[in-house]
Amino acid sequence: MKQGIGSVQELLETIQHQADNKVDYASHSGNIDVVASVIGHNGNLKLKLRGAEEEELLLPMNDIASRQLGEKIGIPAKYFDRMLKDAPDLLAHNANHWLQQEPKKMMIRTMFGKARAVLSDKYQRIDNIDLAEQILPMMRDELKGLKIASTEITEKRLYIKAVLPTLRRDVKVGDTVEAGVWISNSEIGFGQFEVAPFIHRLICLNGQKVNDAKFARRHVGARADVNDYTYSVLSDETLKADDKAFMLKARDVVKAAFEEKVFEHNVNQLRETTERKIEGDPTKAIAVLGKTTGLLEQEQSGILRKLIEGADLSQFGMVQAVTAYSQDVESYDRASELEELGGKLVTLSPSEWQPIAAAA
Repeated sequence: MKQGIGSVQELLETIQHQADNKVDYASHSGNIDVVASVIGHNGNLKLKLRGAEEEELLLPMNDIASRQLGEKIGIPAKYFDRMLKDAPDLLAHNANHWLQQEPKKMMIRTMFGKARAVLSDKYQRIDNIDLAEQILPMMRDELKGLKIASTEITEKRLYIKAVLPTLRRDVKVGDTVEAGVWISNSEIGFGQFEVAPFIHRLICLNGQKVNDAKFARRHVGARADVNDYTYSVLSDETLKADDKAFMLKARDVVKAAFEEKVFEHNVNQLRETTERKIEGDPTKAIAVLGKTTGLLEQEQSGILRKLIEGADLSQFGMVQAVTAYSQDVESYDRASELEELGGKLVTLSPSEWQPIAAAA
């Protein structure tokens, strides 16, 4: 699997540093202005938030926050990007018009003085610091021998992928896998908080997420109490009763990922894929896979290369080609998406696998 941050200590320090430099704001859209600052032929956007007693806060926006703002006010992404590049003043004018004409309650998430997300006032914050405080100590203290295999904090998500070397099985002779767990979270609207089993193949260090047995929670809750002015949203108090119950359940699911019966079930699914062969043209099989899953041409070529190198023309070989290729992509987010795709390929039924296998 693709490697990210070097150590758990580095991960914890990064999470704490980010938590110390985050501020969230709740506001009516009528209290928000978009300001364009022109640099050459490109425009950078800033949000001006009007608070109580005529106070103002000016926040530069990153690309994610800019795109989310466009979605909130209904400007198509292609047109939004064109205006941002060639006519930032026009973009600011249009954005301000719709912010005033179609009032919305919003949450603006910031870090290091920059707007990093524009979200609904119903966005339920499950922050990385909460996971670090509630789940990582349990993993250390109650799952003896657990090893953090890979972890990363990207602009969009936190990932933790851990394995238990004492729980291993052979998929076939000489091809051993070990049990693991996948934990991911987004603080800015890119998916749910999620816990799922994870399988780590020792021959080539590929990893795949198990997609049919997971625990997730959407970032949706009660609406933030948006007043008549912009105000800073304080960090939640010590987790509320329902959030405490949620975290306790998440901890239980992490532990359950290492139950032998769960692992045996997942390994048996893998064993079944070794018997399903690619009967047609492997190149066409990859093309069918690409068409149904949105793989780019470059990715299809890379997966085909891995399939040939692995010399295993089966459903199992296809899974391993996808997850092996994930190590070659630059983006940790994309690598993780390919690990998810590998898990989805495992759970294809024979009838779902057949169009790929028989492609000619």
